[in-house]
Amino acid sequence: MKIAAYSYRDFDEAPYFEKFGKQYQVEILPIRAVPTVENAHLAEGCDAVTVITTPIQEDLIRAWSSYGVKHISTRTIGFDHIDLEAAKACGMAVSNVTYSTGSVADYAVMLILMSLRRMKSIIKRAEGMDYSLPGNIGREIGDLTVGVVGTGKIGTHVIRNLSGFGCRILAYDPYENEEAKKYASYCSLDELMRECDVMTFHTPATKSSYHMVNKETIATMKDGVVLVNTARGSIIDTPALIDALESGKVGAAALDVIENELGIFYGDYKYQVIGHREMSILKDLPNVLMLPHMAFYTENAISDMVEHSICHILEKDGNVVPFEN
Repeated sequence: MKIAAYSYRDFDEAPYFEKFGKQYQVEILPIRAVPTVENAHLAEGCDAVTVITTPIQEDLIRAWSSYGVKHISTRTIGFDHIDLEAAKACGMAVSNVTYSTGSVADYAVMLILMSLRRMKSIIKRAEGMDYSLPGNIGREIGDLTVGVVGTGKIGTHVIRNLSGFGCRILAYDPYENEEAKKYASYCSLDELMRECDVMTFHTPATKSSYHMVNKETIATMKDGVVLVNTARGSIIDTPALIDALESGKVGAAALDVIENELGIFYGDYKYQVIGHREMSILKDLPNVLMLPHMAFYTENAISDMVEHSICHILEKDGNVVPFEN
């Protein structure tokens, strides 16, 4: 078995590709460039490719198929960057991975606490030797109602983390689970949005989750609500969020993801125009933590992402993406 690993990173992934390549007796072909039609030929002779969050579109999929590739494995939970219909048409399997839930769950709670305690303002002021108090007063999470949208493995881990703070926890998911019920009360999405002081999102990018936070739903929320998104950018209508932040309807937001981020994260743009107007606006708002999709990024998670990607290609465990009609 030979696997082409695109977007191969020497500084963090390489030791794990070497370790698990030997463990599972597969040959890993490291390709440090992002996948394109122009470099699709590099995967010739490989049974599969493993990728990250770069656009995998029809022309690239067809090119890989012409070189004999039978499987695309993304080293991410999300798979919305892959054209599933094109893969299906080429008879190509697509799989995603799971990884340590503590990575995102701990990060989400950190962002909730940072937002409630106005840490962006405190840190920026302190950098300029401004240690004044006005405008930096925070809120205590134990006095608040926190809503968790999506109670899969990560959302449930978030709920367990939150249970130690003494806050009231509401949860929404079309599929309830018993572990989450130990600490949270399930309710409708409408009720959660009306009742919560803080909302954190842990749902995949699907047709039903697209822009679930929009002008109309924001209008039903409490004044000063705090929104945290470590899931997928498409969950939130970005222009509607900016309007609500500027009006004060939304008190604060912590965003590890944003719409149309593909091709931006994880590059160095300090001397360039970033080409994402909404991101630039959000970054400069004093009540917004705009972060570069880092919630997953722990040693445990990187190890899991590499190992699970290889295992799914070898069909040692199942996590094949279901094709939607």
